[in-house]
Amino acid sequence: MTPEDRQLLTALFDAAVQAADPHQALRAHLPARPKGRLVVVGAGKGAAQLAAAFEDLWDGALQGVVVTRYGYGCPTRQIKVLEAAHPVPDHAGLAASAALFDAVRGLSADDLVVALICGGGSALLPCPPGDLTLEDEAGLNRALLASGAPISVMNAIRKQVSGIKGGRLAAACSPAQVVSLVVSDVPGDDPAQVASGPTVPDRVTREAAREMVAVWQIELPAKVLAWLAGEDGRAPDPDDPVFAGHEVRVIASARISLEAAAAASAVPAVILSDAIEGEARDVGRVHAAVAREVFNRNRPFQRPVVILSGGETTVTLRGKGRGGRNSEFLLALALAAEGVDFAALAADTDGIDGSEDNAGAFADGASMAWLRDLGLDPAALLAGNDAYSAFEALGDLFAPGPTGTNVNDFRAILIR
Repeated sequence: MTPEDRQLLTALFDAAVQAADPHQALRAHLPARPKGRLVVVGAGKGAAQLAAAFEDLWDGALQGVVVTRYGYGCPTRQIKVLEAAHPVPDHAGLAASAALFDAVRGLSADDLVVALICGGGSALLPCPPGDLTLEDEAGLNRALLASGAPISVMNAIRKQVSGIKGGRLAAACSPAQVVSLVVSDVPGDDPAQVASGPTVPDRVTREAAREMVAVWQIELPAKVLAWLAGEDGRAPDPDDPVFAGHEVRVIASARISLEAAAAASAVPAVILSDAIEGEARDVGRVHAAVAREVFNRNRPFQRPVVILSGGETTVTLRGKGRGGRNSEFLLALALAAEGVDFAALAADTDGIDGSEDNAGAFADGASMAWLRDLGLDPAALLAGNDAYSAFEALGDLFAPGPTGTNVNDFRAILIR
């Protein structure tokens, strides 16, 4: 890949992230000043940066607490920032959930709660219901992450096995009003899906969640299955009067970020979709087919072109390698588009792809040949979910570090 192509792709990623900048996203959505207290709560990989930006923009007293992933915190003046584990919850997350409930306890109708919600909050807010334990909820997360199910399915199930998700935190704020300011990382931008909606109730029922477990053949822990089979602890109904007067606003999303990247591109750019779901390697192969069609027949887009897409793919674990969904997407793309003159970047806009230290990686039409020259088999690496090792060997990992926001996957394929 030429330095110029790498620079162009990086600039597009930067434009997408900048469009979801917390200050820019919040500025147009500040609520009216309440008669009483203002309490800020929040969760997600960009929650600390949202909290800091809200403090800068808000002219008045406030208090509150947010939780983010380890290493994603930033300095704040009035809002306490807690850190916990992601993607599998830990005891720090359990304490953070309790701290959020403490922050909204005893409020009046004159008080206002502002909820700063972004992707990653599902794992950061464990709150096992009934006789379930933290280990049960961690086992649930591990099973969901390994299942290959789309994020909407994962979150629908999580909401039925939680004491804080599915609008339960908002219900605990009563009689105070709640304004949820949401940075969407989910296909379709349904705010009830972001972080499993701690302040946004959902209409998906427990019966529907049970059907999803069966359809996707998700191997849940026995105690979690027993809880889902019962009737206790159902998620609240969105029509419950406790949510009357609440507001929900999506302040940043993949759509907005992809449009910003397209506008910033020095090469004509097209957006396939901001809501692509599915198995990462399958999505990679489909993108490869589009790239090959453009390269060989100049359709459906005219060269030169940058093909952009977003959404959230998933990975069904088959091996024990390293790598997240964007790296796996890119390895599958590079294999299927080998010989095509392309350059591509696939990365998570929060700066971390899965559990490793990279956001994603770069690849081009010669990447797989270089990998074989190093004595590695790209097909075997893909089969073992070891995309990280492939791009580490090539020196093509993309590691910008935590970005302070999260609007999910960013994919850019340049065809000269």
